[in-house]
Amino acid sequence: MFDFKREKQAIDQQQAELTQGALAQSVNRRRFLQGLGGLGAVAMLPMPALASRSAPVRKLSLHSINTGEQVTASFWEEGRYLKEGLNTLNRIMRDYRAEEQSEIDPKLYDQLYLLQHRLGKVGEIQIISGYRSPNTNAMLRRTSRGVAKKSYHMKGQAIDLRLPGVPLAQVRQAALNMKVGGVGYYPSSNFVHLDTGPVRSWV
Repeated sequence: MFDFKREKQAIDQQQAELTQGALAQSVNRRRFLQGLGGLGAVAMLPMPALASRSAPVRKLSLHSINTGEQVTASFWEEGRYLKEGLNTLNRIMRDYRAEEQSEIDPKLYDQLYLLQHRLGKVGEIQIISGYRSPNTNAMLRRTSRGVAKKSYHMKGQAIDLRLPGVPLAQVRQAALNMKVGGVGYYPSSNFVHLDTGPVRSWV
């Protein structure tokens, strides 16, 4: 049986340790540049060994309603992100208008994975909007309401989505209950927005 609480704790710890590792790398690099880095070795915290505390494989099935493409890919296995799986998911999350692809924050995929298990609905996630180039975001701001000037979509940190067979209000409530990132509710357009920014919500 999927243990949502334990899995979320494992992902939270994973992200905290990765952040600490990045900070340690940054501090050591700065010290090196200042001549205080000894032999110049950059200290890195070890990758967390989470396989024993969380699901050994994390997988998503995404469907772009704009291009018709569908993919299923494993993006995490035995304590590490899988580059090939991330690339597969990043491709379908591209800006289909401009045909531009960008790196997507892996934490967004973790959020989607947790959301599905929170709902007990592991299946297809429909993408309304993933990555947006600055030009596409500017165009949408001119033609649509509610498009942020500094949208997280442009940073590869947001998705607008639907889960077939799950009421939109239920998707929103499950996302709010996770207390992770931003959650926007757009019932008139039939989608929920998720991002990896600060915890907040809006309608």
